[in-house]
Amino acid sequence: MSVTLEGVGHVWPNGTVLFDRVDRTFAEGTVTAVVGPSGSGKSTLLAILAGMLRPTRGAAVRPPGCRPLWVFQNPHGVARRRVLDHVALPFVAQGADRRTADVRALGVLERFGLGSRAHARFAELSGGEAQRLMLARTIASAPGLMLVDEPTAQLDRAAAIEVNRGIGALAASGTVVVVATHDDASRDACDGVLDLGRYR
Repeated sequence: MSVTLEGVGHVWPNGTVLFDRVDRTFAEGTVTAVVGPSGSGKSTLLAILAGMLRPTRGAAVRPPGCRPLWVFQNPHGVARRRVLDHVALPFVAQGADRRTADVRALGVLERFGLGSRAHARFAELSGGEAQRLMLARTIASAPGLMLVDEPTAQLDRAAAIEVNRGIGALAASGTVVVVATHDDASRDACDGVLDLGRYR
């Protein structure tokens, strides 16, 4: 499965051109960083990929049934719920019994360096741990397309390093992953780079 941008461009009503003629195929099992100067349209491109915004020209082509999920800058969880519960519940929603869901969830948490925190409450997590939990929970939800918007923007350097390790683990999910970032380390954790500064 892949998601493709075909000659995509976007212009605001005031005539400001964000980007133009972007052609790119995002393949499953790859993690692509979308970079560019502030105001270059990184978050806008994610919205176009998700189908939430129609580009001024061109098209974003997703396979039928491809379900996009977002990971936003600020992690949201249930304060008193265990870390394990946050990742197990998507598996339960997909039909797994609770024991099987817990085993699968623990495997995902291990990939993101959170296995030892499985029984901690969400409220007890550091900022970096909480953001990695959001990545793990989204992977457990089996999206066709995972969109990650500035995952380290609100974090200190140490926490950002933790999250960038998590980004590096995303490719193993087999999902199409696109990360909008201004952070060089986040970019380097990805498989490929789309620089919107080259499409203005």
